[in-house]
Amino acid sequence: MKLRNIKKITAIAVAGAMVVGLGACGSSSSESTSDNTDNTSEDTVTLTNVSYDPTRELYAAYNELFESYYKEKTGTTVDVVQSHGGSGSQARSVVEGADADVVTLALEHDITLIEEAGLIDSGWLDEFDESSSPYTSTIVFLVRKGNEKDIQDWDDLVKDGVEVITPDPKSSGGACWNFLAAWEYASNQYNDDETQVKNFMHDLYANVTVMDSGARGATTTFVENGQGDVLIAWENEAIATVAEYPDEYEIVSPSISILAQPSVAVVDANAEDDGVTEVAQEYLSYLYSDEAQKIIGENGYRPSNEEILAEYSDKFDLDMQLCTIEDFGGWDAAYETFFNDGAIFDEIYEQ
Repeated sequence: MKLRNIKKITAIAVAGAMVVGLGACGSSSSESTSDNTDNTSEDTVTLTNVSYDPTRELYAAYNELFESYYKEKTGTTVDVVQSHGGSGSQARSVVEGADADVVTLALEHDITLIEEAGLIDSGWLDEFDESSSPYTSTIVFLVRKGNEKDIQDWDDLVKDGVEVITPDPKSSGGACWNFLAAWEYASNQYNDDETQVKNFMHDLYANVTVMDSGARGATTTFVENGQGDVLIAWENEAIATVAEYPDEYEIVSPSISILAQPSVAVVDANAEDDGVTEVAQEYLSYLYSDEAQKIIGENGYRPSNEEILAEYSDKFDLDMQLCTIEDFGGWDAAYETFFNDGAIFDEIYEQ
């Protein structure tokens, strides 16, 4: 039976809701919206940050910090409007006209799509430190307390009777990281025998019972709706869940995972049209400040500042073996091999 015929029930519902667009999923400290007009007034600047699913809590805290910092520095009030969804879907919404002044997305490739649409200047990857990645994360397993299915590593996810929750790589950046981490494990297990690796990945996705459009939707399916035995999750999502429900969930670190590097960029064309280029640059630059890096650590992301990361080392498994996107030839190569239409993910999923 083709896997595609039995999945994506929840994803369809979520994707339908997202068609409403930026205004429906945005949030801010006021009711301000933007319409490609100048977003500045004498006393207030409105800045729109289009981000990916699990960063809601992070940017709620960071925006408050930045607004206070910028007011004290310049005397100008900044009102940051947030939008969240699957990273790939968010990138496409910007390309299609959503008025993002900055994007803070799950992976470099999604921002490259916006660059290719002519909205972001070339060289954005070098505009900020650490390849414009102010924080990193990785991929872990979230299981229910007691770990009844004894899930310890990726090979446990292909066993009969194990129900897996993970989002859809076609719409979710986190799902792409999930897929690549699992592929790396299988490649190590089978000495890069592609046939065996593909069989392993097919068996894993055969155990996926719901494939949401974004990482937060997948967390809701697992935590709120009680579906599945294991959630393949962003580390920060797993940390937040265990903090909220310490008696109900636990984190399992697989033997191999991937260094996930979310990227940030100013959407130059929009920011210029909105008259907020300087504020947008300052907004992203301040993510590297000590104060912001500590908020990043408190929210379960790995600060790019190594000294501050060490302060939060009790939150993270820093001994986990991590591959990187460069092991797959970079994001362009990874998409061509795995995620474009007709590539390996579709091949596996449609078997």
